[in-house]
Amino acid sequence: MDTKERNGIICCMTLISLNPTLFSPVEATANGSATEKGPVAGVVGAIVDQDSRIGKEAKIAMEMAIKDFYEKTNQRFHVRIVNSQNDPVQAAFAAKNLIDTQEVQAILGPHTWEETVMVANIGSQAHIPILSLAESSPRWASERWPFLVQAAPSQCKQTKAIAAIVQSWEWHQVTVIYEETGLSSTAAVVVPHLYDAFREADVEITNLVAFPPLDSSSLSEQLEMIKRGQCRVIVVDLSFPSATRLFEKAKEMEMMEKDYVWIATDAFTSLVDSINATSISSMQGIIGVQSYFPSNNDLHKEFHMRFRTRFSTEYPEEDRREAGIYAVQAYDAVWTVCQAMSKNSKAGGQKLLDTILYSKFNGLSGLIQFEEKKLAPGKIFRIINVLGKSYRTLGFWSESDNGFSRTLDERATFNHSMKSLKRVIWPGEPCSTPRGWAIPTNAKSLRIGVPNGTTFKEFLTVVRNPEENNYTFGGYAIDLFEETVSNLRYHLAYKFIPIDGNYDALVQQIHDQTLDAVVGDVTILSSRLQYAEFTHPYTVPGLVMVVPVRSRASSKAWLFMKPFTKAMWGFTVAITLYNGFVVWLIERNHCSELKGSVLNQITTLIWLSFSTLFSLHAEKLHSSLSRMAMVVWLFVALVITQTYTANLTSILTVQRLEPTATDIESLQRSNAMIGYCRVSYLETYLVQVLKFNPNNLKKYYSFSEDYVQALRSKEIEAIFLDVPIAKIFTAKYPKEFIAAGPTYKTGGFGFAFPKGSPLVPEMNKALLKVSESGKARELEKKMLATQNCEEMESEEDFSSISVTSYWVLFTLTGFTSTVALAVYVAHLYSKLEEPIFGNQIIWRLMSAVIAPWGQQKKWFCRKISDIESPSNVP
Repeated sequence: MDTKERNGIICCMTLISLNPTLFSPVEATANGSATEKGPVAGVVGAIVDQDSRIGKEAKIAMEMAIKDFYEKTNQRFHVRIVNSQNDPVQAAFAAKNLIDTQEVQAILGPHTWEETVMVANIGSQAHIPILSLAESSPRWASERWPFLVQAAPSQCKQTKAIAAIVQSWEWHQVTVIYEETGLSSTAAVVVPHLYDAFREADVEITNLVAFPPLDSSSLSEQLEMIKRGQCRVIVVDLSFPSATRLFEKAKEMEMMEKDYVWIATDAFTSLVDSINATSISSMQGIIGVQSYFPSNNDLHKEFHMRFRTRFSTEYPEEDRREAGIYAVQAYDAVWTVCQAMSKNSKAGGQKLLDTILYSKFNGLSGLIQFEEKKLAPGKIFRIINVLGKSYRTLGFWSESDNGFSRTLDERATFNHSMKSLKRVIWPGEPCSTPRGWAIPTNAKSLRIGVPNGTTFKEFLTVVRNPEENNYTFGGYAIDLFEETVSNLRYHLAYKFIPIDGNYDALVQQIHDQTLDAVVGDVTILSSRLQYAEFTHPYTVPGLVMVVPVRSRASSKAWLFMKPFTKAMWGFTVAITLYNGFVVWLIERNHCSELKGSVLNQITTLIWLSFSTLFSLHAEKLHSSLSRMAMVVWLFVALVITQTYTANLTSILTVQRLEPTATDIESLQRSNAMIGYCRVSYLETYLVQVLKFNPNNLKKYYSFSEDYVQALRSKEIEAIFLDVPIAKIFTAKYPKEFIAAGPTYKTGGFGFAFPKGSPLVPEMNKALLKVSESGKARELEKKMLATQNCEEMESEEDFSSISVTSYWVLFTLTGFTSTVALAVYVAHLYSKLEEPIFGNQIIWRLMSAVIAPWGQQKKWFCRKISDIESPSNVP
């Protein structure tokens, strides 16, 4: 308990001791009338603010509960109701009076935590159970005041429903308005739960505004501050009178219009039925989370009907007569106390408290059962939308089902998104969903540091304008950052600041709060993560070696084989020999040169096969079958030879280049000098990871032309650059330098922000959108297009011709030769003198073919036989 609370209680006790009969409670019996007649089983005290709608509903409900309990159990109880006038001091006086003068056995109420603090202290000292009807109480309350029982379910679960609403519409920033009062505030109870719920939903509370309860000028200032800001999603956790005043003022300041989103908690929405027509006109489009209690069975319908009748009789000035959650909770609280007192008619104090805590029955609001001196928190909430002269139910949110549903019957289906509910009518009735933010008029721009003096201007450039005394920023890194920011769901104000010096020191300025972010060619390193948090790499991560190129000699011994693949060569030789064999077989009986020894005929067959690549020999062919096969083969051979010639010519004439070094081992063995740009991490990486001699390293600070001059003059043999920088360098000098060797993994370039900054996950999502949309690729092409990019060709760039390119021609010539061979064999078979069958055919044909070979006396002499008599072979 703080000093304010303690002083208030001491003051109350002093006043009460001076005048204990300040209050005259209203006594309700089973008949609901003020009387002292008849024996009673017990007396219950109640402290409510009868000037408020909550107090009026509670008073009627308590009187109805006393009467209903008597009719059901035939036990008469008195309830003595005192008006606290929403004053904690008055509530303390009332509690002391009820205990000392009226001898109540338990006290119900009050409805505010400020009053409950005072009453709980008095009740605990007198060992009188206090059943608080306040919505929420701190966890430590029951330990400080052992006789305090929370008889109203905690509504803290509604914060999860609110977070789910915000997450459904993909809003990432909210403003929270809470009520700050004298002795305590809802900030101590509800706001911590809001923080937890929004953190789980990846939502940031950008403004936490305490509502000024009295000063209207202060209220205008607070709303004006919100209006000038960026966030347009506003969560309101205020009591009904305060919320009404807030919305009326917001309407006056044109903050209930398009682009604004207002979400109200149960503290306001539970009394939305009592709003008059004048006030509700300033609340159009508000979304509300409302406590849910079943109201569709006969018991509830009968209760609501009787309540409306009695309420209208006692409070005719009230326009709306519906019973809200506060009436239902007060009714159940009376039943809880009466049941406990009926079980222990003479017991009080601790025994009565224990009996109350063991209560378990189904009340109007649901199951009544206490856990740790509190009713179980509500888990189902109604989602409403204020519209016209009342409101409409959009659906429900259930913690048990972790989602939204239009109904709660057995056919209900739950969805994580509120979009599955009925259509929301937003403030100003826009056609589309509000984006949740607007361009602020008072936004503080982020201070974004940009490295000055970057080597490659295509990637990042900083140019000073002396006439206007300002700077111009450009290049791929700046373009990508601006495109990423444009994909955020809210406006981000920023300004670029040129920074000279070391990159590590530049990142450290974020930790020192000199800068809010860094954009440029800043590599993600583990040593830098202690000062800042980086986005995902926006470039290909890695480090490559760039070396000069040299011409590659074109006189390789087997270069003539390059135009065709191995398979192509094999198919060409095979089809050539096959065609030669077919022609030789058909023509051998007509030409003496095709006869002779085996060796002679083999060499003649090979000569005949390959000579047709260059001439037809048509005048030497006697058979039409051999001519047909040779014509087709000559056409195929012509196509193949011409293609071979063209491909070989291109290989020999186009210049081919190769790197002067292909790996770091050769550079290390020759103690070659290695260059690297001014990036601070490279020297450590080259020495500790790649094991270069520090004496062989040379740092370059200025422009890329220095790299070029050093490589040309062989001052250095290679230079190491980050992958995106190497792309620019080799694109600028494609005929002189090339990236060689493997890519060594590094963190890549990233945007740096303060550690734990909520902007990092937002920027990562936006970067992903830019990449998926192809915009990042377009920016990279734009960067490289500024160079004279002439593609360098190497021997590997030439593709050897494969069989797949000529399978149709090979099939055609093979089919033609096979047909010729088949006709020839068929003709030989028809010339046989007697018919034969089966395997005899094959043997007779083979004998006919090889018979001339057996007639020769020598195998390895060239002997020309007499020409056989002409036959009828075609």
